[in-house]
Amino acid sequence: MRGVVFDGKQVRVVDDLEVRDPGPGEVLVAIAAAGLCHSDLSVVDGTIPFPVPVVLGHEGAGVVEAVGPGVTHVVPADHVALSTLANCGACADCDRGRPTMCRKAIGMPGRPFSRDGQPLFQFASNSSFAEKTVVKAVQAVKIPTDIPLTSAALMGCGVLTGVGAVLNRARVDRGETVVVIGTGGIGLNVLQGARIAGATTIVAVDTNPAKETVARDFGATHFLASTDAVREILPTGADHVFECVGHTGLVRTAIDLLDRHGQAILLGMTAPKAEASFPPAAMFLDKSILGCRYGSSRPQKDIALYAELYLSGRLLLDELVTATYPVEEFERAVEDAEQGKVARGGAHLLGAVRRIAPARPGRPRPTRPPKVPGQQGRTSLRSCPCPTASSSPAPSSPGRRSPSPPGCPSRWRRSRWSSWYGRSPAGTPSGPCSPPRTSSARSSPRPCSACG
Repeated sequence: MRGVVFDGKQVRVVDDLEVRDPGPGEVLVAIAAAGLCHSDLSVVDGTIPFPVPVVLGHEGAGVVEAVGPGVTHVVPADHVALSTLANCGACADCDRGRPTMCRKAIGMPGRPFSRDGQPLFQFASNSSFAEKTVVKAVQAVKIPTDIPLTSAALMGCGVLTGVGAVLNRARVDRGETVVVIGTGGIGLNVLQGARIAGATTIVAVDTNPAKETVARDFGATHFLASTDAVREILPTGADHVFECVGHTGLVRTAIDLLDRHGQAILLGMTAPKAEASFPPAAMFLDKSILGCRYGSSRPQKDIALYAELYLSGRLLLDELVTATYPVEEFERAVEDAEQGKVARGGAHLLGAVRRIAPARPGRPRPTRPPKVPGQQGRTSLRSCPCPTASSSPAPSSPGRRSPSPPGCPSRWRRSRWSSWYGRSPAGTPSGPCSPPRTSSARSSPRPCSACG
């Protein structure tokens, strides 16, 4: 089978890879698409030390081909998105809901591949730049079949890292201010994470002015070519600054841009021995610097959430796939990524896909819900099941729910805080389709008053 292999000196596309059968608690997945992430290139340039030879790729999706003994949550023919977290599920960190900190999931690469009898390492417990791969069952997350696999592939790293950094690590709240330095694949997902969280001012900073349009599509309210002008927009600084480049100088810049009680979240990967400096006195106003691995994610929970947000029109995935390439054109994909021509490149491992084209250009962009006087925060929109909406036309994109049925007198609302954090803001005003919520208990969607 085909795959992309780095032998310590060069990257080659080979066609004689072999992969073993899945063992207990493992899943064999036929990869349909894989995203090209900067972390793969960091292995090649030495920024991320990794044993060789290694099969690259860590952001993929595909179809389950076989399962090992003990695997019950997925079966052959299921569509899955793959995470890179081969966590054990039994250690103290896993038990506390922190699988990204599982020590058994870090620095212990397996070798399920072979070539000419020589074993090859698996990158990030994944290696999605191969036609087939074997992963731990916990890494295979079942997704709806109406999510294109080219888009689903990106949930396994870029979306989990970027959106997760906002929702899980920084815990951006409604009405807060956010600055995102760098609008590559991770930065774009931080932008849409901030939009989903309800941030009111979202400043994107990137030296490439061509990225402004896509940054605004993903949620940026302002776009700057330099951090120098951030204080003109946020005179007192930002509540959250995300460094998504991996430059030590920008770490200092992120700290300098913080307001009191602000957080600098470091997502960009620097060289292992690189050092950054800042004045400690600047931190005394309750400021903090946060590291963040993989968006502090819980993939089985978070990927399911992001799939739901995608189907409801609130999370952009198709727009992240700027171009697709056959695996034989891996070098070309790398070239385009390094020149900033793509938001996230998709390397197709199925021979039927041989063209380079924008992904699903007709998909409507998400829009911010209209403000209701006195309303606190943002809401998650769903189609109301009331009779007035029963004759509504089908959603414009297959498998997607219309966020605002034309026949419905209002909108069926569910507070995102009640569904994500188990609480609901008291006294949130509501229309005919959403009775007032005064309880802090977890709530579920309700039909409007017309249908009881």
